[in-house]
Amino acid sequence: MPIDESLQSQIETYLSHLNGLIRRGCRVRDALAKDSSSSSAVAATRAWQEDCGVTINQLSGGSKAHWLARSFSEAFMMRSKDGRAIEGAAPTEIVTRLIDVLEQAVASISQMDKVSVVSGSSSGSGSPSVSPEVPPPHRFDFVHNPELRPIVEQAYTDSRRAIEQADYDTAMRTSCGILEAIVTDALEHKGLNALAASGAPAGKIVDWTFQTRLTVAEHAGLIRSGCARLPAIARTYREQPDGNSERNAAVSERDARLTGQVLHVVMRDLDPGR
Repeated sequence: MPIDESLQSQIETYLSHLNGLIRRGCRVRDALAKDSSSSSAVAATRAWQEDCGVTINQLSGGSKAHWLARSFSEAFMMRSKDGRAIEGAAPTEIVTRLIDVLEQAVASISQMDKVSVVSGSSSGSGSPSVSPEVPPPHRFDFVHNPELRPIVEQAYTDSRRAIEQADYDTAMRTSCGILEAIVTDALEHKGLNALAASGAPAGKIVDWTFQTRLTVAEHAGLIRSGCARLPAIARTYREQPDGNSERNAAVSERDARLTGQVLHVVMRDLDPGR
């Protein structure tokens, strides 16, 4: 059945609010990445998280068992390889996870005209309760090659899981692979002729090194200077074979998380509306 105008108005209001929270979250994450000890960044993060909590509580109808409320709570936890909660996640990782939760809420609310909608809540707040059927997130709609989108989407999920399981080598490699794939997609869409003015070398883009692709993309204005923060070990991720035990041990948690942060910055560069 079609949505009535009052519910449609609520949906539009929540979508606008959620998108605003997502934009704030991106700014908060950038501030923490620059200086996680900054008192202003910490205060802004705390205020943003509180606003997220209020919104999630409204959308979940005040139920802690709701998938959205559970996702919000789990964003603050790290898990061991057997799935047990062991400690709090790093601040930037928490912000990234909460942004993902907000994006899932946007995806679910956007589909309310196609799925069952419960109007109101047990708390009597009158807020719409989002459907438990969660559409898959679409973080990579900006990628020009449609066949590549589901691949990098799955890789993104795998990289997050590897971080949670403390498999930092896999997490860093996967984030680098996503980064290389989406930058290459942007370069190919731009075209070699247009890239020539940006100092692009001769030959096919797929034959360029990882570092060359990043450099050309920056010079061409496709991305900004965020890749300067990539750890040295990430820049050479393709030069070492998988299963190298010495390399695996050399990849630290900081390396993996910093690579993931750079990936998010580049995703936003390539998708300004993110």
